[in-house]
Amino acid sequence: MADQKNGSDGGDELKGVDDNHLSKEEQEKIERLTESTAGEIRNPLAGIPREQLLDDVTQFHREKGLPEDMLPVLKKGALVAQNPALFEDLEDLNDDEKRTLREEVTHRWKQPWSLYFTIGLNSIAAAIQGWDQTGSNGANLSFPDALGIPDTAGSSCGPVANQGLCSKNSWIIGFVNAMPYITICLFACWISDPLNNLLGRRGVIFVAAIFSVLAPFGMAGSQTWGQLAASRMLLGIGMGLKEVTVPVYSAENAPAIIRGGLVMSWQVWTAFGIFLGTCANLAVGKAGHIAWRLQFGSAFIPAVPLLLGVYFCPESPRWYMKKNKHQKAWKSLLRLRNSPLQAARDLYYIHALLVQEDVLIEEAGLKGSGNMFTRFVELFTIPRNRRATWASGIVMISQQMCGINIIAFYSATIFKQSGISDYTALWASFGFGLINFIFAWPAVYTIDTFGRRALLLFTFPNMFWTLLTAGLCYLIEPNKDDSTARIAAVATFVYLFAAFYSPGEGPVPFMYSAEVFPLSHREIGMSWAVATNNFWASVLSLTFPRMLIAMTATGAFGFYAGLNLVALFFIFLFVPETKQKTLEELDYVFAVPDRTHAAYQLKVVLPWWIKRWVFFQRTAKCPELYHNEAEVLKKNEP
Repeated sequence: MADQKNGSDGGDELKGVDDNHLSKEEQEKIERLTESTAGEIRNPLAGIPREQLLDDVTQFHREKGLPEDMLPVLKKGALVAQNPALFEDLEDLNDDEKRTLREEVTHRWKQPWSLYFTIGLNSIAAAIQGWDQTGSNGANLSFPDALGIPDTAGSSCGPVANQGLCSKNSWIIGFVNAMPYITICLFACWISDPLNNLLGRRGVIFVAAIFSVLAPFGMAGSQTWGQLAASRMLLGIGMGLKEVTVPVYSAENAPAIIRGGLVMSWQVWTAFGIFLGTCANLAVGKAGHIAWRLQFGSAFIPAVPLLLGVYFCPESPRWYMKKNKHQKAWKSLLRLRNSPLQAARDLYYIHALLVQEDVLIEEAGLKGSGNMFTRFVELFTIPRNRRATWASGIVMISQQMCGINIIAFYSATIFKQSGISDYTALWASFGFGLINFIFAWPAVYTIDTFGRRALLLFTFPNMFWTLLTAGLCYLIEPNKDDSTARIAAVATFVYLFAAFYSPGEGPVPFMYSAEVFPLSHREIGMSWAVATNNFWASVLSLTFPRMLIAMTATGAFGFYAGLNLVALFFIFLFVPETKQKTLEELDYVFAVPDRTHAAYQLKVVLPWWIKRWVFFQRTAKCPELYHNEAEVLKKNEP
């Protein structure tokens, strides 16, 4: 089978880390811990005799100084964690406890108020990101003239848009727009790692909210393009800290069965922020010469409730456990789960998986608890981390390659080029924001059923043809400035493009990157992913004004349409599925070598897809690459 080939890849890669210092026995132990060419999701508690497990729980309870009265429920939780699929057979559980565990599947959205409050605050953080993007979108129509950097032909910069001062000014406009993303990729995302280590998730979000409140006032009061760029740099610090921390914070607090639906709220509410930003742009669009100042400044509004509300959220229990604060982790889990049994189960299971992760790193001669630079290097030297880094990098770059941000950043400019007025372009941008928000909602329900990978593979081909068609629509009646047919066609296919983007490539990248790294490297891994995303966002933002002049809208749209196919190819081969796995179980998903995963997609999945959907052979079956120990045991029961 394809998923059993290249069996030595994962083990050999890891053994190569420090062969000279490890004995043969140690190397074999590491291989057993890391080799997962068959895609098996191993439970570290499986196979431990009952008495030994309960003794381990008692020792854990004593060593961590946990409350005396929680030991009985902690033992029950450990027994459930050992065989989660067989909890019905545990005589230790009463009927109410079994009913609570059943409801995790039958009523999966029945969760505590504290969990939804936390996700709600994180959603406000996401809305700030969207509003920050959209303020510059509307302001692009007027701030260049107001600050003395016009780039349109026939303005004070000269008669030709592609030459002289006009050309220089278009680069300056791109630089001002790109400044937050340059700041994020070069600075903000990297300081988030030590800040998370020092302040925790809530503390970093609070600091980010301060920047998000103050920076819009600086932009609104700018008198030169340099001052505007500096203010947008401060805005980028707040944006970067939130982008790294908030998805991780949501992922660490959410139960595995609905983690995707909750964590993807980042994209839903980023889309909502974009929509609110377009509303604000319209509201002040006829305010005269101060309109662009109000469009920039309005972004402070959603940052206020975030600044005030984050204090009332529980801290990440995984962060507490990383800091050896298990009593506080227990208190957080009690607020984030429906019952003490579920909190105890998750506490002990996380502990068991983190212990195993530490053993893996230590016996490989590596330093998962080392400084930031050591952990950054380990993103590329530890095979499990390298595969996660590669996969998260692909989905993050793909978000920029697909072309959504040429519209999110410059939709007003793009619609204006189709032949409409400035204010009508703001209305067209409003339509884009509304479509983007509405069509993000289906992913809340599909991301944990169809999965992250399936959504990506569905949306990228559709983004390709809609964006290509939108570009070709600019060729309709090219000699007519206000062609109704051209305007309607461009708007229709841009809206269709947004409708396909929102439930797929929209929510997946940040959610996927927040969950794929082990706890020891989660902050630095997310920092790398966010830096990758924002580096290409800054390239896009910097170059698109010039690209629009040099290549025209048709050429620019066609270029990004082609990149959708490139992204589709890499996602198909190298992005594993992560749905409904705990954050720690993903260690085994990413222990499968990339060559094994790619071979499985090409030799198993692709032939099955052709049989099933081209030749409509309904009996065609696609063997799974990953299987769970507990599920296999349940299926094999007599």
